[in-house]
Amino acid sequence: MIAAFFGSIPAMILLTGVLVGASAALLGSFLVLRGNAMLTDAISHSIVFGIIVVWLLTRQTSGPVQVLGAALTGVLTVLMSEALARTRLVKMDAAIGLVFPALFAAGVILISLHARNVHIDVDSVLLGEIGFVWLDTLAIAGQRVPVAVVTLSAVLAANLVFVLVLWKELKLATFDPGLAAALGFLPGLLHYAVLTLTSVTAVAAFEAVGAILFIAFVIVPPATAYLLTRRLSVMVTLAVGLSVAACVVGYGLAMRWNVSIGGMMAAMTGLWFALALLLAPERGLLAQAWRRRGERLDHDCRVLVAHLYTHQDTAEMAEEYTLAALVAHLEWAEPRARAVILRALDRHLVERRDGLLTLRPKGIAEARAIFQPQC
Repeated sequence: MIAAFFGSIPAMILLTGVLVGASAALLGSFLVLRGNAMLTDAISHSIVFGIIVVWLLTRQTSGPVQVLGAALTGVLTVLMSEALARTRLVKMDAAIGLVFPALFAAGVILISLHARNVHIDVDSVLLGEIGFVWLDTLAIAGQRVPVAVVTLSAVLAANLVFVLVLWKELKLATFDPGLAAALGFLPGLLHYAVLTLTSVTAVAAFEAVGAILFIAFVIVPPATAYLLTRRLSVMVTLAVGLSVAACVVGYGLAMRWNVSIGGMMAAMTGLWFALALLLAPERGLLAQAWRRRGERLDHDCRVLVAHLYTHQDTAEMAEEYTLAALVAHLEWAEPRARAVILRALDRHLVERRDGLLTLRPKGIAEARAIFQPQC
């Protein structure tokens, strides 16, 4: 069974995607909450410079040295961006936009000058091809296993251990860095640790899904989960689950439509986000529209009770306590006036009596509260 599993091309492609998505989402949740999500874009581009520099020094195109060197380049990108931002000559977003293109361009130039005949290709680093991960294997206990699966499994294990062991510190440093520093949790060190692991994950992922698609996994599922919950533990779990679902559904659709597997997986993360943006119970666009509609109706109810209270026990009472008066005197369209009346009836502010709208005790109390400051 194990041999059949590792010998299955679809299983290895799916497993690779799941490992990348889960590894990225674990760390991406904290980056999204800290507002540092786009640092992953800088890291994913600048690792090209690290890869070629390590090759020039060691003549190795793979292995732990290459991963470490490229990962340190990602951290260097962040350090240089923050140093430039601290000069106050440019803001952080502009600093990132200045640093990572420079490192990326330097990497491309070095590849063109010194690695024309070496298997270091900018397109493969940025775009990858998850459909070919099963071709590069190594023997483990007599079983051929894709190198990407082994590498990404180790990365996922490291990320998971890091998050579980330092959960309390990460949570506090994410939401209240000042308090974390006062308690001695070193939030700055934790931040750089997250970025270092993000860099390692990006390097490990580039051969499988490419650095560009890695950005989708590290940002979009956590951003989607953020729309769906306010609890960090649920958000991280949801982000990982959404990444896994994007891989499974994306692979199925890619096979059906004969399109890029990695691209379809990333596209599915975008689809999850679009659905959450529209349908999230509290933060979704529909929920916000419904809430704004309710707020408008509540405001109109206040206008209604004020209008009725003003004409209570007056000669115009019989005329003003009707739907026609609301349409004519308040200049409300009839559908709006009917909606406000229904809202006021539901809130027990008014009642119908002898064909007229009449204030109930709750409505009288609200009307008095409106006019109280004028007394």
